[in-house]
Amino acid sequence: MAPIAAGDALPEGTLAYFDAEDQLQQVSVHSLAAGKKVILFGVPGAFTPTCSTKHVPGFIEKAEEFKSKGVDEILLISVNDSFVMKAWAKTYPETKHVKFLADGSGKYTHALGLELDLSDKGLGTRSRRFALLIEDLKVKVANIESGGEFTVSSAEDILKAL
Repeated sequence: MAPIAAGDALPEGTLAYFDAEDQLQQVSVHSLAAGKKVILFGVPGAFTPTCSTKHVPGFIEKAEEFKSKGVDEILLISVNDSFVMKAWAKTYPETKHVKFLADGSGKYTHALGLELDLSDKGLGTRSRRFALLIEDLKVKVANIESGGEFTVSSAEDILKAL
């Protein structure tokens, strides 16, 4: 399956997260993105070095700047379960503008065409590192990394596109 690209429609799918009342919720990606400007970024795994020290912190730190440029939602997905994503979110002091969403089975990552086989590292099938800028369910920018690289999907790269 070809990776999602600029000009493509965002596929429908359901992800999980814990809400402010600590209740597990299932949410439609379309319900989060329809009629909005959204950043959807994905990482290979929660608590992994580049994801935890560079990729996620960049989006948290730049959240206010994204909001000032009209971004309605900043959505992080990873092929991890919702309990892991909840625990990971708690390691950051300020996450009110970044929603940590679990794609536990990897179905949504598959729908995006962004699977990454990390079996040789003991991680199984995960997500490629990526950042998408989406406007009303249409991909405007698709910055997708090769392998474990971190060269085109940072918060700064998406800010340049706004």
